[in-house]
Amino acid sequence: QVQLVESGGGLVQAGDSLRLSCAASGRTFSRYGMGWFRQAAGKEREFVARVGWTGGSTYYADSVKGRFTISRDNAENTVYLQMNSLKPEDTAVYYCAASTTVIRITQAGSYDYWGPGTQVTVSS
Repeated sequence: QVQLVESGGGLVQAGDSLRLSCAASGRTFSRYGMGWFRQAAGKEREFVARVGWTGGSTYYADSVKGRFTISRDNAENTVYLQMNSLKPEDTAVYYCAASTTVIRITQAGSYDYWGPGTQVTVSS
């Protein structure tokens, strides 16, 4: 079992950067693919990015490609989301999630464990 806790959210202006962190408990962290999702008020949760077990493979939603970077440090049991050139439409609660599957990686239902989320607000 894995417990996840996000941090690093906050209020920023358009064009600014933020780095989110997700700390995981448990000794099997390196066995999970890790993803970031977000949910804006009144909208469905959507996929943002995913990193594979070793950190060598990454995948991004088109809306964040080129602006966001996902990475992981298995020695620290932590996954990161570096967010640059933030836009007001990036405003949402951001969640990290852990998955043992390598299929349907953009779907929330493929992830087994979730953190409570961290709020990111981007003002124009």
